[in-house]
This record gives sequence, structure tokens and C-alpha cells, in this order.
Amino acid sequence: MTFKELRKSRWFKFFSNIYVLVLTLFVVWMLFFDTNSWWFTHRELNNEIEKLQKQKIHLQKEIADDKKILKNLKSKEDLEKYAREKYYLKKDGEEIYLIEYQDSIKKD
Repeated sequence: MTFKELRKSRWFKFFSNIYVLVLTLFVVWMLFFDTNSWWFTHRELNNEIEKLQKQKIHLQKEIADDKKILKNLKSKEDLEKYAREKYYLKKDGEEIYLIEYQDSIKKD
């Protein structure tokens, strides 16, 4: 096929039209190269979705742990024990001594 025959082709006339060329360049630019491009934004949103799914799993585990703790804290004695161990609370007139061992101290 010679160049003259190619130029007379219906497809060549269609794709050599200036409007089609400009539209094609515009679409390619908007999909791949622009700041708000479909490809770039889509990738960022997928990363955000993955991060949120990991956070959801982590928070569901924490909720399950907290439910177990609440189930164990039905009696007043267990509640007082938990408050003393976790939050270092005390009754009036009591003194609390915290003993830290050398291997439990975090070093920077």
C-alpha cells in the first residue's frame, strides 16, 4: 500500500483530523499525566483503602480484647484490681510503690 492510497483511506482521514488528534491527546493527558489523573488518583485511593482495612482489623481486635476485659470485670473486686494494676489507682490512706526491674526499663 502506497502513501497516496493510505491517505485516501477512510481511517487515515478520520485519525488525521485535527479534532480527533486534539481530543486523543487531551484524553491521554487527563488519564495519565495530569495531577488529578485517573491513574494517579486511583492508585492513591487504593492505598488509602488498604490502610483503612488494616486499621479496621486492628480496631476490631482491640474491641474484642476490651469486650473480654469488660466481661471479666463484673465483680467489684476484679474492677478494683484492674484499676490498681492498669491505672495505679489507690484507696484513701494507701501508698503505692512501683518497682521497676532493670530489664523492664526502656532505653533510648
